[in-house]
Amino acid sequence: MRSILIAGNWKMNGGPKEAETLLKELKEKLTNRNLTTDVVVCPPYVSLQKAVTVLSNTSVKVGAQNVHFEDNGAFTGEVSTRMLKETGCEYVILGHSERRENFGDTDDVIAKKVRKAIADGLQVIFCVGEKLEERKAGNHQKVVMDQIRAVIDQLTEEDVAQLTIAYEPVWAIGTGETATPEQAQEMHLFIRNFLKEHWSTQRLEGVRILYGGSMKPGNAEELLRQTDVDGGLIGGASLDAGSFSSIIDIAEKV
Repeated sequence: MRSILIAGNWKMNGGPKEAETLLKELKEKLTNRNLTTDVVVCPPYVSLQKAVTVLSNTSVKVGAQNVHFEDNGAFTGEVSTRMLKETGCEYVILGHSERRENFGDTDDVIAKKVRKAIADGLQVIFCVGEKLEERKAGNHQKVVMDQIRAVIDQLTEEDVAQLTIAYEPVWAIGTGETATPEQAQEMHLFIRNFLKEHWSTQRLEGVRILYGGSMKPGNAEELLRQTDVDGGLIGGASLDAGSFSSIIDIAEKV
């Protein structure tokens, strides 16, 4: 049985002071809760240490939004897996469509990052998803399959324990649009069936597939009740402690 994972991707929002305020509010809302849902918050690099400190005596984990595939060197502006782990970070988001589109992260680069992060003991939330024109052309499954294959061909079955896949239809990220529960379930089932070609059933059972793309309190329950939706990668709603905690409440109920 896979536990639900609710992860908040803050993107470029929330410096240390804002992070402290938001996380203290979230912490208060989750106080004395024996959560069965796994919860992760992923603030910007500059707020990671603050997040780890504020959440130190809770079950909420901290993740980063990106990482480099080298240990150190002349990579101005980059951060290594070792640096993330020193802060107390346990998760990292990789392959997000904004990284692919705006910063040139190719499938090959993402595969290197995923392999390095897993090798160094981080839990990876690996994002895949199609653009609107790709869905309209009927190529959405092939696009997602190619993105996944580029990464999992570089992994072993043992690596699966540190991998979560997040399906984020690009056309639904930050737009207010959301895939219908049926569309989400269809793609999640497709992903799970595709993974069966690569990994044993026992390993596959532990792989969580999250839905990302404007999940919020108003639609979370319907999405999370889908058989193959194992949680959510939350964008805008994760920047409000009330909304984010409401999604966690819904996950607990589901």
